[in-house]
Amino acid sequence: MTGAGGADAAAGPAPRVLIADDQALVRTGFRLILTARGIEVAGEAADGAQAVTAARALRPDVVLMDIRMPVMDGLEATRRILGELPRCRVLMLTTFDLDRYVYAALSIGASGFLLKDVTPGHLARAVRLVDTGDALLAPSITRRLVQRFAEPRPGAVHRDLAVLTPREREVLTLMGHGLSNNELAVELTLSEATVKTHVARIFAKLTLRDRAQAVVLAYETGLVSPGEAARGSGPGEADGTG
Repeated sequence: MTGAGGADAAAGPAPRVLIADDQALVRTGFRLILTARGIEVAGEAADGAQAVTAARALRPDVVLMDIRMPVMDGLEATRRILGELPRCRVLMLTTFDLDRYVYAALSIGASGFLLKDVTPGHLARAVRLVDTGDALLAPSITRRLVQRFAEPRPGAVHRDLAVLTPREREVLTLMGHGLSNNELAVELTLSEATVKTHVARIFAKLTLRDRAQAVVLAYETGLVSPGEAARGSGPGEADGTG
């Protein structure tokens, strides 16, 4: 994930946010940060069950969801919210990045994660970014999580990927390696507009929310194997872009 930039002042309507965390101090701090940057905090929740109830009532654009909470954890709350509100985006809150629960959250549709010591500018930027439909994570971070926790599912290649054309499978494989749209265009000698069309069709056919889920699926179906050398992405890649 990258640091804060001017993106927290991006144009466009501000997203409405629900903050779910069992620590009142965290909720208050995030509320103050977001409201100071023109982002509406529609409500707060102290556990996963409250988060589900609040999401139903408030229909927020983005939920900041703590992973570990009493009554109902953030994973189950995320599963229920996204099941009922598919247009909602969820950002998981955690204290360390290589967390098995973060990987599980990406698998069920979370758009990324934030460490709880996130800077104010980065927090606002992240909320605005995922509200536009982009995944927050840079491919390299998603890749680290997937390499550590993904387990190939026997037979999944035929079951999940049979709907893809050969070119779409190639694009998905390269996304699994962490390539951005621009890098895909160079690798495949295509225009970036054509690459975006392929990516959109892959997401639609496989019911994927974003690139983070695409990377997870590429590993779980065996298109990419843990330990394979990364292709295309360098240390300067940007979060959620491409």
